[in-house]
Amino acid sequence: MDLLGVFFHGATLAFERDDLGKEIMGIAVPGALALMADPLASLVDTAFIGRIGPVEIAAVGVSIVVFNQVTRIAVFPLVSVTTSFVAEEDATSSDRNKDEISGENEHNVSEMDELITHEENNATSGKSSFEIDSSEINTEHKRKKIPSVSTALLLGGVLGLVETLLLVSCAKPILDFMGVKADTGMLNPALQYLVLRSLGAPAVLLSLAMQGVFRGLKDTRTPLYATGSLLLARVIAATCCVTLSASMAARLGSTQMAAFQICLQIWLASSLLADGLAFAGQAILASAFARKDHSKAKATASRLLQLGLILGLLLGLLLGVGLHTGSRLFTEDQGVLHHIYVAIPFVALTQPINALAFVFDGVNYGASDFAYAAYSLILVAIVSIAFIVTLANYSGFIGIWIALSIYMCLRMFAGLWRIGTARGPWAFLRS
Repeated sequence: MDLLGVFFHGATLAFERDDLGKEIMGIAVPGALALMADPLASLVDTAFIGRIGPVEIAAVGVSIVVFNQVTRIAVFPLVSVTTSFVAEEDATSSDRNKDEISGENEHNVSEMDELITHEENNATSGKSSFEIDSSEINTEHKRKKIPSVSTALLLGGVLGLVETLLLVSCAKPILDFMGVKADTGMLNPALQYLVLRSLGAPAVLLSLAMQGVFRGLKDTRTPLYATGSLLLARVIAATCCVTLSASMAARLGSTQMAAFQICLQIWLASSLLADGLAFAGQAILASAFARKDHSKAKATASRLLQLGLILGLLLGLLLGVGLHTGSRLFTEDQGVLHHIYVAIPFVALTQPINALAFVFDGVNYGASDFAYAAYSLILVAIVSIAFIVTLANYSGFIGIWIALSIYMCLRMFAGLWRIGTARGPWAFLRS
């Protein structure tokens, strides 16, 4: 089956409230809301600080980018791997429990037949042996043992503490590396914000690790470490592009950095709505692949891609219209507003691309295709970094957004290529 066949499979059912649709929405909606909590908090910070002045919002913008960079390095491998492994272990655990219960039921039926026969034989004597102790029939619900849960929670807590120590002790050199110099007036507010924000890192990572557990259970040991290392490399590659873009914007000046910060937070917050679909798909697909239910895997992937495209188009339309007036909620500085208006076409038009890129991530994660996801994005990042540096130096602010748009296009194409060519875990689509 070709890519168009996968994409348009059951297209008329995109908004159908069938079992699959309810399962996707039941995970995607609360998942997206939970995932957006931190970006929305950053967006609120941006709105309030933007009323103070462009220097302050530029300073906080750099700090937010640094915090998000370090956090995502830990969060996304942890959450994504946890979701897949918990879903797989939960599915196989459920299957084992069903087999055990089936075996016990057959044994109990056999015992019941013997007791009934014995009762009939003793009926004339008035003796009743038809008494079954409740302990003889095991109907006890066994607690599931899912090793990935405890491992993920432990890693989440430890990584949170490490992140706090790293950011508190190295805040100044990190900001200097990002292009925040003392003579720009951005250093002190950026330093204060980054240190205070870093104190909440353990809570953020631990809560997101728990979200990964619940997503895997679809309630909105060694493989965990091995796969986590692949996704760690992938996330470093992905976030380096955004972090490098922020660093290049900071070097252009506080006005450009302030505009970049506002646009970036809106760009990320809106795009992360599609991550709710990605996590829903990851949990459902991981369970389907664990059970070798290829028909459900194909139907789920198709539905997710259709919903992702529709969501992206709606977000693009909303941002394209709303940002022209809504940007004044963040700043009244005319220089900052001018640069925001320059970036609006890129922020709006890339929404469908962003949504599909995130959904493809979830689809490939659900298929446990972590190696391809890691290596493909590392290659995409290498190409994108070259574009970011070159275009930022030659075209300034608009060049940064052109480069980010190229990055997201390449990222979407990398996800599309795997399922479109029916390779790896998607080889069954050829039949």
